[in-house]
Amino acid sequence: MIHEAIYSLYPEVKKIDDKADGSVIPMDAEGNVMTVDMDAVNTKASELQAIEDAKPSRADLKASAKAKLIAGEALTEDEANTIVL
Repeated sequence: MIHEAIYSLYPEVKKIDDKADGSVIPMDAEGNVMTVDMDAVNTKASELQAIEDAKPSRADLKASAKAKLIAGEALTEDEANTIVL
């Protein structure tokens, strides 16, 4: 989620180089190294991860879709997407 957080906070960043030690080097379109606030990046990454974790799993969506189909209820778009071929 670090990459997503950097891209979200710094739209001018076009490439991120991952280093072996776990650090990242964000760069602009010309390859110039950009300075980013890693505290803000880590906070944003945590927010993005929380959003991702709150999403129901595909298996949960399929089960919900099946139950709604049996009951004759309308499906959400995400539920419908699990059964569309």
